[in-house]
Amino acid sequence: MSSGKRRSRQRGSALVVTLLVFAIGIALVVPMYSEYTLFVKRSSNQFAAEQGYSYLRGGEQLAVLALQQDAEFDQSEDDLRDDLSEFWAQDTQAYPLDEGGWLQGQLEDLQGRLSLNALDEAPGEGKRFSPPQERFIRLLQMFEEPQVSQQDAILITEAVLDWMDSDSVPRDFGAEDDHYYDAQPPYRAANRGFTSVSELRAVAYVTPQIYLAVAPYLNAVRDAPRINVNTAPLEVLRTLSAAGDYQPLSVQDGQNLIDLRGENGFESTEAFLEIPLFADREDPASLSGAISLNTAYFLFRGEADVADRISRLYSVLHREGQQVQVLARASGSL
Repeated sequence: MSSGKRRSRQRGSALVVTLLVFAIGIALVVPMYSEYTLFVKRSSNQFAAEQGYSYLRGGEQLAVLALQQDAEFDQSEDDLRDDLSEFWAQDTQAYPLDEGGWLQGQLEDLQGRLSLNALDEAPGEGKRFSPPQERFIRLLQMFEEPQVSQQDAILITEAVLDWMDSDSVPRDFGAEDDHYYDAQPPYRAANRGFTSVSELRAVAYVTPQIYLAVAPYLNAVRDAPRINVNTAPLEVLRTLSAAGDYQPLSVQDGQNLIDLRGENGFESTEAFLEIPLFADREDPASLSGAISLNTAYFLFRGEADVADRISRLYSVLHREGQQVQVLARASGSL
């Protein structure tokens, strides 16, 4: 074989080896680049989430300061009432962040809602339901969509009571473990009080539509605080009907209470109970023990936009005097 042909074959072999090495290199580099890109994206998302959470915790602290200042002002004025005219209850605007995006927070009075944990109050002698249970039955009935009949409202209430009590014996229209064993996946009744309103979704006969309708008017505070009638919305005020009456007050009666309350709220619980709508009640003591004009429990709702990532924080705050404690937090992002 001539030297020319030999050199030509060697160059061809070298070219094949070079192409093979190049192909192997490409096969290795492409996955490495994909992994690197994914790593950078994960790190960026994690940093944005942590930064958003830090901003939200800062918003939470501002809410704590607002409640402390409100308590200090109320004590200086010797007026411990809480109403919707106070600065903590005002709507807020989104606050722009230096890096772009925004932060917004809002305080809400949890005692303007009905307490789920008040439902374990035992009925009085000769009564089927206690006053808190009757108020819950009324709340379930007052929505146009979904429409819940009085019979279905009682059915749901019985199921809630079975969910909370410590035994496994179902009430006449309730639901205990046997009912939940048929679910997919199966589960059991909690047999304790509520730690979150969202638990209501697991209770028998509570559809997603019913839950979404009633959840904004409920709280799961452990010690079942009284209802602040100075901050309660129309729907909650309509549950304050006479004992033994499972029908809510009319929309007009509820609106009349809102109008009588005015911007600065009722001056006293006695003034509220002297309203003709309640003055002729047979059991004024039960209503008197259920209402208040001040609040110890608040909900902070925070939302932050960092790097086009929305983060949210929900904090339950307890105020006693000028001391404010965070009882629970829940967070999420989109």
